[in-house]
Amino acid sequence: MYKLLVASTALLVSLLCLPVLPLVQGQAIQPVGSVTPIQASPSTNSPSMLPITDGEAYRSSHHAFAAPVILLDVGHGGVDGGTSAQGVLEKDINLAISQKVYLLLRSKGYAVIINRLGDYALSDDNRWLNSRSRHRKDLAQRKSLSEEVSTDIVVSIHANWSSRAATHGPVVLHQKEGRSYLLAQSIQDAMNDLYGTKRQVVWGKPFYLLNYVKHPAVIVETGFLSNAADRAKISDPAEQKRIAESIANGIIYYLSVV
Repeated sequence: MYKLLVASTALLVSLLCLPVLPLVQGQAIQPVGSVTPIQASPSTNSPSMLPITDGEAYRSSHHAFAAPVILLDVGHGGVDGGTSAQGVLEKDINLAISQKVYLLLRSKGYAVIINRLGDYALSDDNRWLNSRSRHRKDLAQRKSLSEEVSTDIVVSIHANWSSRAATHGPVVLHQKEGRSYLLAQSIQDAMNDLYGTKRQVVWGKPFYLLNYVKHPAVIVETGFLSNAADRAKISDPAEQKRIAESIANGIIYYLSVV
């Protein structure tokens, strides 16, 4: 968590450079008072990635936040590069798009957490699981964070790969659970509009995160690195902003109707 808090300062500086999302009717939360780290001194100079509102808005003794808490899970990182093609690493794409989604949601006043703001493996932070598997420690660390901060939804951002170079477009995977399905459908619809595709959401049966996270969770595959057009799109910073807007809009729509 220390690395996240330190890195967030530099990231938030770029907030004004991003486009503002169109207002969505519903549950968009406006910030109340100043954003402060949990249990931190009021004099701290580093803005928290775990924003809380003032006492009047603090409505539950079981949650740290009054607003729904969104956890952005940034796929891979560090020694785990994920998939790759033509020198483009999935971990870098995931981070770039996730940062933009984070800033867009924060700009709308949502309580959002991002679990990686640099190129490092989350397994390095897992010193509690007695396992020799770096992969298992990585996944367990992601799951654990979703429980520690009373997360309402988890959105895991990845890039895809296929042995068929023609396969393209965004794919959103969901749990075998109604709210997860609705969240996935909201994001899939927004991304289909951007990509001009008609893909359907997919039940992510074999995926650890979807099986073990207790809250509504989805995995967003932003495009196929194995497809030249998708690879160019998700590697372009301008297109990454548009992708991030689609993901953020899908999340906001879900929160406005559920």
